[in-house]
Amino acid sequence: MTKPLLQGAAAATALLAAMPALAQQASPEIVVTGEGLDPSPGDDVYATVEIDRDRLMNSASGRMEDLLGDVAGIAAFRRSDSRSAHPTSQGVTLRGLGGNASSRTLLTLDGVPQADPFGGWVAFPAYLPERMASVRVTRGGGSGVAGPGALAGTIAMTSAGPELLGPFGAGLRYGSRDSIDAVATAAITPRGGGFVTLAGQYGRSDGFAPVVAQDRGPVDHAAPYEQASLALRAVAPLSGVTELQANLSGFTDRRNRGVDFTDVKSEGVDASIRLVGRGAWQWSALGYLQTRTLASGFASVSDARDTATPALDQYNVPSTGIGARIEAQPPTGDALTLRIGADLRHVEGETQERYIFVAGDPTRRREAGGHSLTMGGFADLSYRDGAVTLNASGRIDHWRIGQGRLIEQPLIGGPALTDARFAPRTGWEATGRIGAALEAAPALTLRSAGYRGWRLPTLNELYRPYRVGADATAANAELTPERLWGGEAGIDWRPAPGLTLSATGYWNRLDNAVANVTLANGPGSFPGVGFVSAAGVYRQRRNLDAIESHGAEVDARWRQGPWALSASWAWTDARVRASGVAAALDGLRPAQTARHSVSASLGWWPGEAGGAVTLRYAGPRFDDDQNLARLNGAVTVDAVLRVPIAAGLSLDLRGENLFDTRVEAGISDVIERASPRSLWIGLRYRPR
Repeated sequence: MTKPLLQGAAAATALLAAMPALAQQASPEIVVTGEGLDPSPGDDVYATVEIDRDRLMNSASGRMEDLLGDVAGIAAFRRSDSRSAHPTSQGVTLRGLGGNASSRTLLTLDGVPQADPFGGWVAFPAYLPERMASVRVTRGGGSGVAGPGALAGTIAMTSAGPELLGPFGAGLRYGSRDSIDAVATAAITPRGGGFVTLAGQYGRSDGFAPVVAQDRGPVDHAAPYEQASLALRAVAPLSGVTELQANLSGFTDRRNRGVDFTDVKSEGVDASIRLVGRGAWQWSALGYLQTRTLASGFASVSDARDTATPALDQYNVPSTGIGARIEAQPPTGDALTLRIGADLRHVEGETQERYIFVAGDPTRRREAGGHSLTMGGFADLSYRDGAVTLNASGRIDHWRIGQGRLIEQPLIGGPALTDARFAPRTGWEATGRIGAALEAAPALTLRSAGYRGWRLPTLNELYRPYRVGADATAANAELTPERLWGGEAGIDWRPAPGLTLSATGYWNRLDNAVANVTLANGPGSFPGVGFVSAAGVYRQRRNLDAIESHGAEVDARWRQGPWALSASWAWTDARVRASGVAAALDGLRPAQTARHSVSASLGWWPGEAGGAVTLRYAGPRFDDDQNLARLNGAVTVDAVLRVPIAAGLSLDLRGENLFDTRVEAGISDVIERASPRSLWIGLRYRPR
């Protein structure tokens, strides 16, 4: 553990020890909620959308990444979901600020950052939607309270308590391609107060062939998966007005990519403890540990797709994230709300790989990785008086990147072919946001905001070279942090009871955007990757001058009795600003960025019976930085129907991509697709 981390941990421990003394100033009896501090009133000045409990319980796929698609503009790097995509392609971003697979949106669960410590992608099989109370999406960067990394926005997942989970619930579904999906939740409320919840999920399938039919060869086959997750949560009142929350969760994920030698295995365990005080001085103290491991194989496929040979064995990618966070909300009166605090996050990880196979056996070994640390302090001030709401927040962060290395050596022994040790680097970043909202009429609110955010490059971006097919991409240990400036203006209109319409226009500029930049075509031998054939290109991760993005977002939410409607549209015009060796990219669109995306869902839930239909449109996009590989747009329709058959027991019918639309996810020498039509039948039990 590095010296700065020890210093930060000691400071956090001292603050944690002081917090119970602040709680003694309060007298009300605690009401156990299992939640953190209430959101700041100033959050209302930003563009926010909430995915509620009903929607989380009733999606056709039962996948968190699919539900996030309800908010137009949210995008993973690939359109495939976590049943078929490679895990490392599932970074999350907003507002067209992608371009590679690292997340540029800060995803949290009960206040804990969720991005992979090594690569910044998201392990979506870990998040069972049924165990969540809500998901709150805030578009726009610079969140001072949530922490660094919120370039494009924040996604805050909140765990459900016993009042939502009920004492017990379960579901079992059987679907296309011999698929099984089983979920169960339970909650216990002891007489002494508090509660314990348990949630688990298991899913498996024979899978589908990811390569589209006309491009397949003898080597292509279905891509099976098997996944499971388990989450245990305990909440208990302590002395005075203090509440203890403890979380322990884990997941396991096995996938194949539809070709021999492409098995993927990922696992993870998370643990956190949070103390929350709800007296006159409200406060929260959080500590967490996050572990991840990934193993993945890659194959070289012949032009005729009749033979496949191993090309890379990424046999172990261990990573760890350790963090702490503490904040306090002193009594400031009815109009003002002040939150102050500090946080730290230390991550370390490496990739261990075998590569350059000869006659089916590897000849070389690679190790690449390092450490990074961010430590910051923040303050958030909100003012609400009548029709006016104001918010200003800021933070200052110190970062350190260290122990970076890239080592390559023959497996038969002898001197290292590459032994690069990279000097530590440090820096400071000041960020924040400011916004205002005016209730111009009882049903009309005007809002505007400006912000600055930042993101530290991941260890994967800094140190790990990789290959996809014949293409090779080199790492870059000299990458600098990404920094975003942005502004927006919006309107919220409530023309009728239960109906809210929101529209936001924005402009963002992401300076030093990290992207995979094409530098040369093969054949040839290139720094950091070695030989690239005539069929491939050589790329390196580089800081572009910027990505500029402007656009508009429109959201509608309506609820009337058993009826619920949500609709979302995002228009994004994102462009690369580049010079020097990347000058050819200037004016092009970032990879995997659609100009238009639409989502609409209509549900009818009068009780145990009901149903819902969801329509999605994902616009065309390019799969590469040079805008040569175009992926077509697609419209998909999902549906859910639930029919009661006994007390608490319902028949559950679900359909994904009902019209079997071809959804193109990637293109190289072949086109890869996302999930085809999937039909499910099952039983759902929730006692009344």
